[in-house]
Amino acid sequence: IVGKKRTDDDLAFPSRTRTRHDTSLAPRHQPPMENGGDAKWRFGAANPAVQASGRQSLRALVTRVFDCVDRSDLRPVAPLGHGDPSAFACFRTAAAAEEAVSAAVLSGKHNRYSSAGGVPDARSAVAAYLSRELPYELSTGDVFLTAGCNHAIEIMMAVLASPGANVLVPRPGYPMYEARAALCGLEFRRFDLLPEKEWEVDLDGVEALADENTVAMVIVNPNNPCGCVYSYDHLAKIAETARKLGIMVISDEVYDHCAFGSKPFVPMGVLGEIAPVVTIGGISKRWMVPGWRLGWIAATDPKGVLRDKNGALPQILANTDKAFFEKAMEVMREAAEICYRKVEGIECITCPHKPEGSMFVMVKLDLSCLDGIADDVDFCTKVAREESVVICPGSGLGMKNWLRITFAVDPGLLEDGMERVKSFCQRHVKMQHNYVS
Repeated sequence: IVGKKRTDDDLAFPSRTRTRHDTSLAPRHQPPMENGGDAKWRFGAANPAVQASGRQSLRALVTRVFDCVDRSDLRPVAPLGHGDPSAFACFRTAAAAEEAVSAAVLSGKHNRYSSAGGVPDARSAVAAYLSRELPYELSTGDVFLTAGCNHAIEIMMAVLASPGANVLVPRPGYPMYEARAALCGLEFRRFDLLPEKEWEVDLDGVEALADENTVAMVIVNPNNPCGCVYSYDHLAKIAETARKLGIMVISDEVYDHCAFGSKPFVPMGVLGEIAPVVTIGGISKRWMVPGWRLGWIAATDPKGVLRDKNGALPQILANTDKAFFEKAMEVMREAAEICYRKVEGIECITCPHKPEGSMFVMVKLDLSCLDGIADDVDFCTKVAREESVVICPGSGLGMKNWLRITFAVDPGLLEDGMERVKSFCQRHVKMQHNYVS
């Protein structure tokens, strides 16, 4: 490294030193080429699968928007681009959960390796937790613990990636499914969610996309990024479609019970008699602890088609008071109402459906009434720069010129942030449009 002072380690291990032209981490001694020169390094070549996966990174996109924030702006940044409510006191997790983790650490009983599928007691606790709402009982063997839901997605995409196989994923949707599929060499095909029908699955589109190589379809309920909650009737139609096509349903339910509108949360597993269902879940959203990275995969499949921190999990699932969830959803309901009301007051943004679940809402951007805004990414970067408000561009979710807004922030900051978005739009409105309106 240029300008780096030599250390004692460099002197003791000369192979660690580098010339100013050598930035690799490989050993310096390589077999000579026939022409007497050094061999070319045999690593570092572009990997198309990794590149394709990287293009699906939502976090990287939001980070680029965040980097546009003017650091000289004294106003607090309004983080409306990602779903992590844990930063705000009004969304602090339950005391029982914190106490369970502390007790597990202090017990000294959970420092050893566990089995590959997770601590048996924790798996049994998840099985019991999920079975409360199912017409059948899950066993310990039906549950596989993961390091958060992203890890669960990674495992499922890898398992499904047989030669020539494809999986159907929703648009708009969480891009981790596409990223992991691309990395595994698994083809993904996008079916639409219909904003005019409260973001229901376009089942005709699903049937048109599927072929003899289709192995699964993914649904997210309650939905990220749309904020909808699917009814029992719609879930039943999804199950019947999967049965007709001979595919499994991967039901991402990390937002289970994050429902505060007219529809209650219904787990897809209640329809496991119709089609095989694999449920992905975790405690990150309902307990407001995304940093704890505790998730699971459950084979909610009573016919058996699919079958032929962990130390604290049983206590977290069993001892968290119902009042915690009720209070959290009341705050979330209030925040969703603020977000929807504020969006309604911004002329160039429309919301096709009031959010009823998860922590997000998708809104459509009307570029025809804005001056100097090229697309959704341009809008978000300029809002970040001028107003210190971070919003996720819809392009990262497969919906160009849409925006995903999270309302899982302190209600006061949410209200202030949405007012700043409104001010931005008023400043950038086209004069002709302003005159006509």
